[in-house]
Amino acid sequence: MIKKWKITIPPLTGETYRHAYIYVPDEYKKSPDTRYPVLYMFDGHNVFYDEDATYGKSWGMKEFMEKNQLPMIIAAVECNHCPNNGRLSEYSPFTFDNPELGHIRGRGHITMEWLINQFKPYVDAHFPTLPQREYTFIAGSSMGGLMSLYAVMNYNHIFSRAAALSPSLWFSPRQLDRMLRQSPVEPDTVVYMDYGSLELHSHNTMKQQFSKVASLLLERGVLLDCRIVPGGSHCEASWEQQIPFFMNTLLYGVE
Repeated sequence: MIKKWKITIPPLTGETYRHAYIYVPDEYKKSPDTRYPVLYMFDGHNVFYDEDATYGKSWGMKEFMEKNQLPMIIAAVECNHCPNNGRLSEYSPFTFDNPELGHIRGRGHITMEWLINQFKPYVDAHFPTLPQREYTFIAGSSMGGLMSLYAVMNYNHIFSRAAALSPSLWFSPRQLDRMLRQSPVEPDTVVYMDYGSLELHSHNTMKQQFSKVASLLLERGVLLDCRIVPGGSHCEASWEQQIPFFMNTLLYGVE
């Protein structure tokens, strides 16, 4: 079952509507006392429905979840589609200047504060969740992948596991380095991180930066599942193929 409804995020876009999505396993109808872990996902419009997806191709999470009957709730919120770098601003933990993009005000902190203080309490109050940290995960791709790393490191008291697919690690590498070194993390923190082999050359320092971030996560004691996807590219069709890998990591050992 998927519920889709309109919401507003006042601190980010005032009264402008965007959509939220919740997937709840169908087995809940037969066993209403069952409670489930929750995976929060960025770019919610790309998660379930092709007709909602930016480029006409979604991740196909609904079909995957139903086919495999996985005991998990997925909560996802649409991004900011403002052409003036709205998504980039909301999904950047850091303020930075870029020769091509100009000055970007990072509002990732505002995005996360809304998610954990407004959206998560709503989800926990209205759906059969296991609200504890050990059952609360987060995932995304590209800038959403960067935000997933930010969330699991800076809000580690809320999220115990994260999946970062093709994360935009080339944004503000110095600030990212500082965050990874200084954020307090529990020893049970789990991170899945990947990058497509075909996108490694999209930025000059991508190989080095990916390796550096992986090393920093390991130094911090994070339980890291890290891979380079053979033939992987920067698109929903490629990320859909990685669902079995990151879902296995997120649910591994979860009782």
